[in-house]
Amino acid sequence: MTHNTDYDQARLELLDAVVALGYPEEFGVVLAAELRTPKAMRRLAGYLRNAQPTSPEQIVDEMLAIAAMRDRWVEQKISEHANASLTAFYNRPREE
Repeated sequence: MTHNTDYDQARLELLDAVVALGYPEEFGVVLAAELRTPKAMRRLAGYLRNAQPTSPEQIVDEMLAIAAMRDRWVEQKISEHANASLTAFYNRPREE
């Protein structure tokens, strides 16, 4: 259940940051749904608090950049796991 609490807390942080900039909460809900992870939501919330973007386009651009980095990280981890599995297969003991 910690995951849900962490997710909910990160989502609330993002919604608060969006509303503090004067945008509707629904905009934050859409951003959170696209980001999907607490770490990504917190990263965008930090950006909103620190950079104070002046347009929704700037916010969406940053959200897309964060999502793309997350997706690249996931792909890298999948690739690393596949490479490790293949190496283990090649290095397995063989019967003569």
